Amino acid sequence: MAEITLVADPGRPAGSRESRRLRASGRIPAVIYGHGIAPIAVSVDARDLRAALGTEAGSRALLELHVGSDRHLAMARQLQRHPVRHTVTHVDFQVVRRDEVVSAEIPVVLVGEPVAVHRGDGLVDQEVQAITIKAKPADLPTSFEVDVSGLEIGGVVRFEDLKLPAGVECELEPDHVIAVGRPPRAHELGEEPAAEAASGAGEAAGGEAAGGEAAGGEAGGAASGRIGDAS
Repeated sequence: MAEITLVADPGRPAGSRESRRLRASGRIPAVIYGHGIAPIAVSVDARDLRAALGTEAGSRALLELHVGSDRHLAMARQLQRHPVRHTVTHVDFQVVRRDEVVSAEIPVVLVGEPVAVHRGDGLVDQEVQAITIKAKPADLPTSFEVDVSGLEIGGVVRFEDLKLPAGVECELEPDHVIAVGRPPRAHELGEEPAAEAASGAGEAAGGEAAGGEAAGGEAGGAASGRIGDAS
């Protein structure tokens, strides 16, 4: 994984008001920590940060932070976002070493056309969206591609079907399910028509009951009239 250069300005003033001013000027407050260094309050250009984290590697990108005359190899470990605009409001950069093993969540991407599933009007259900792995920073893959072109209805793709790159470790069990070929949904098999038929039968029964009540009322009225005549 190639390193991306990102310039971080030290000496960022503390406080929420100062942070808002930084964001308004197009900069994002951040902190650098790890490997025994005292946390460094910095700020980075918002556009440069989007470019650095907008690659295929995303937040797993390996960054070379330029802080004055110092250089730090780091990864963006935590991104805080605005609750509405979803823009990044703060970043935690963790310093790493090239020879150390780090953990990261790698997205799972389904590829291929599951022809057999689609011919049976089924669907492919992705059970796992990301996999946590351990590897050296340079060995972190950008994603795991899972080929589902041979998947059939009732078939599964398991973790053991993935080929991990060299130097990558994962603690998932080999039989952990990644994707499943599902049969057609229940309503596509006629569940709704059956429900409608049952509903129609219930309405018909209700109509017959109402008719019976009406007939009973007429009979009662007639009987009452006969009693009155007799008196």
